[in-house]
Amino acid sequence: MTKADIVERIYERVGFSKKEAADVVESIFEVVKARLEAGEKVKISGFGNFVINEKRPRKGRNPQTGDEIIITGRRVLTFKPSQVLKRTINMGG
Repeated sequence: MTKADIVERIYERVGFSKKEAADVVESIFEVVKARLEAGEKVKISGFGNFVINEKRPRKGRNPQTGDEIIITGRRVLTFKPSQVLKRTINMGG
């Protein structure tokens, strides 16, 4: 499913114009991105949690040369589905 598909579904179900539906979808994604950039957890009840985790720098090896390298620290985004979503998926809707 693409962002355009989401816009289309909102257009069909809610009755917004396509422009209004696109604005709503864009606004939602902008809010979620801003909160994640700020390091906050985003919890959507009945859907799941988006969480930023900090990875520390660590030692690694270049697979081609075998040389030891330092893998820099970074932030990674994880998603943990809610129990409701897990049940829905496993029951087929």
